[in-house]
Amino acid sequence: MIALARLLVVGFLVLTVVYICLSLYSRAMRRAKLRTWWVEAGRPGDEESYVEKGLAEYDGSLRRKLILGVYVVPLCLMGLILYLTNFY
Repeated sequence: MIALARLLVVGFLVLTVVYICLSLYSRAMRRAKLRTWWVEAGRPGDEESYVEKGLAEYDGSLRRKLILGVYVVPLCLMGLILYLTNFY
């Protein structure tokens, strides 16, 4: 039982690091796309306000929520493997 708890704690910490890295990377890519779109749109208004407005929309998007799958998928797979190994 202690081994399972240790596995879950270490796994959660690793998944947290992966989530943070993936979230920061995705946000940086969105920022770069917004800057490109700002230039392609003929530079309407201030660049920083355009990018911040776009990032505010991104924060409420489905893509941002799908990144939480970093936690859900591995834990479900681990639970499935444990179930199949012990009870099937």
